[in-house]
Amino acid sequence: MFELQPLVRKNIWKLEPYSCARDEFKGVSASAYLDANENPFNNNINRYPDPLQEKVKEMLSPIKGVPVSNIFLGNGSDEAIDLVYRIFCQPGVDNVVAIEPTYGMYKVCADINDVFYRKVVLDDDFQITAEKLLEACDKRTKVIWLCSPNNPTGNDINREEMVKLLVKFQGIVVVDEAYSEFSNQKPLRLDLSQYPNLIVLNTMSKAWAGAAIRLGMAFASTDIIGLFNKVKYPYNVNKLSQEKALELLRNQSGYRQHLVMVLEEREKLMSAFNSLPICEKIYPTAANFFLVRVTDANAIYRYLVEQGIIVRNRSRVTLCENCLRITIGTKAENSALLSALIKYKP
Repeated sequence: MFELQPLVRKNIWKLEPYSCARDEFKGVSASAYLDANENPFNNNINRYPDPLQEKVKEMLSPIKGVPVSNIFLGNGSDEAIDLVYRIFCQPGVDNVVAIEPTYGMYKVCADINDVFYRKVVLDDDFQITAEKLLEACDKRTKVIWLCSPNNPTGNDINREEMVKLLVKFQGIVVVDEAYSEFSNQKPLRLDLSQYPNLIVLNTMSKAWAGAAIRLGMAFASTDIIGLFNKVKYPYNVNKLSQEKALELLRNQSGYRQHLVMVLEEREKLMSAFNSLPICEKIYPTAANFFLVRVTDANAIYRYLVEQGIIVRNRSRVTLCENCLRITIGTKAENSALLSALIKYKP
């Protein structure tokens, strides 16, 4: 039987959260707001925003297939990542386990919070087994970090292995599904009710084209969401971001159209890369980018910069020597990239 309380830092479990003005009158219809020391002159941003972003969550819920009570919204997914450490990990005492290579903010937040970060290197197919991850754990391991589709490798992590972890590990398992809209693999957020130790991350930054509004999501049990809401800053998502999120979510036809275009361009661009002399290997992807091993990543990266085309050089990342990570752009951007690489001379 999974127990949440022993995993939570004692001070967090006992924490009395800050009670903001907008929490205290919830459900009351008011004509005069004289409680929050705001400027009374309306310019559409003079009032504090909804601290729990209820309208956004209500619109997200049917789209994501997750009840409102199981949704946390934050200032990018990075806020949710940081909250996991602040809630579950005692600085200087606890540790976490993560796949390698993967998204760099898991380690950055571990370092900021003084939590030891244990890396488990993926195999040659960029996969992992539950057993290998569990072998890296000890009694002070509070969290296992997974990213699927993974960044920078692009591939889905084997779902069966992730499920094994959720069943066998008595700590928290975080699965970052930032790129799940581009994948055919069933998202774990749809099985949230089966795994009380699961936290799934998602974002408005990728498929929803909302990177600038910094709106991240976490899906988890109501108890874990309650802890997130207790520890977060009172007004962590500003009004402008909430309004823009609602605008993006209302335009589902535009979202679907862009998603189809990205997937089509992904296949075309990867196919074209196969015929380039610089291309040594293209790795399978389920994201809006792909990883490609090239003849000389450093030289090709510098050449593309000179052409005004920016890709990501991942050569210094574990298992990614001589690899570039290519984000799928517009047709014009992808054509410009290919045209530049056709002209490249070592």
